[in-house]
Amino acid sequence: MTTTPETDVVCLGESMVTFLPSRPGPLADVPSFARTIGGAESNVACALARAGHRARWVSRVGTDGFGDHLVRTIAAHGVDTSAVERDPERPTGIYFRTDGERATGTEPATGTEPASDAAPVTSPEPAPFSEVVYYRAGSAASAMSPANVAPEAVRAGHILHLTGITAALSADCLALLRSLTSARPAAAPGGHPGPLVSFDVNYRVGLWRTAPEPGGLVLGELARHSDLVFVGEDEAAAAWGVTGGPDAVREVLPEPAVLVVKQGSAGATAFVGEAAGVFAPALRVDVVSPVGAGDAFAAGFLAGTLRGLPVRERLRHGHLSAAAVLTAAGDLAAPPDREAADRLVALDDAAWASLRLGPGWSAGTVAKTPGARGPEGAADGHPGDTQAEVRSA
Repeated sequence: MTTTPETDVVCLGESMVTFLPSRPGPLADVPSFARTIGGAESNVACALARAGHRARWVSRVGTDGFGDHLVRTIAAHGVDTSAVERDPERPTGIYFRTDGERATGTEPATGTEPASDAAPVTSPEPAPFSEVVYYRAGSAASAMSPANVAPEAVRAGHILHLTGITAALSADCLALLRSLTSARPAAAPGGHPGPLVSFDVNYRVGLWRTAPEPGGLVLGELARHSDLVFVGEDEAAAAWGVTGGPDAVREVLPEPAVLVVKQGSAGATAFVGEAAGVFAPALRVDVVSPVGAGDAFAAGFLAGTLRGLPVRERLRHGHLSAAAVLTAAGDLAAPPDREAADRLVALDDAAWASLRLGPGWSAGTVAKTPGARGPEGAADGHPGDTQAEVRSA
């Protein structure tokens, strides 16, 4: 009898306690901060759990209050945290940031700024760059390795989601990602064949400055050994010197079965096998904060993958999930209700292009499926059923 996984997605990586400023301005002038959490992989796990999927987060945290806060908060989103290990010798990482985009390096492998994880969505004006200060060197998560991360905990789902951030934390973390993306074990008799490996490049130039190996080379290696890869055009240019659009990125990454190239304000293109790329334009969004949108985009696309949706619909679900985070203050936000999201995803091209999403739009869909107005203001299938948060441009 063949067994099936009890978990949909396992996300492995560092999460940190995040301190957000109480008012705008440089960190030097901020008098106080609000505590929250941040981490690419845990963000994806939380978004998937809140969308109704079974998600697990695997990591290490210190035996300190910040570690307690991380585990409790992520578990409160419905994520399985049973595989999180506590490290008595190392602290939980923390960081301070202002709102704004993460800048992207402009030269291959030697850029001077961290890469953006923003999803392909737009705001009325370009977002300013954020100021970020990390205290993560020697953190508990940076000690993750093949020796202390249980294979059965990591390979227990349909999908294993990883990012390039983890690979940059330490030599041990890089060894762990290499072990998870290559030389995958065969399925045991009666067992499932192992998870599909999802990899978000997440090129952060600042992290790779002190890494033992060049970031561009490592990220290319890990991407080629993964099944599903997310990468921004800006990241491909900064890490590998690749320009010329999604087709050019596919030429240098032909190995992944699915490649998603995020194209900033234009949208995103997905390649499946040897087929031509499928493009889905971005939504127009009134941005509150851009941080975490790339993680939400990945979560939306992975949710569509779990449901077996056509690739165009997976891309649109990614855009909607990103829009929920962009219109909220933190890295996490309530995703739209599945029925509401499905109705928006099913809109024709003209109606999709006419949408503009404002703050609070996704929270309202939990209680009531909103009507998505087309160009003439009528709700999709429900004339007159409209909400201010979901409106035509």
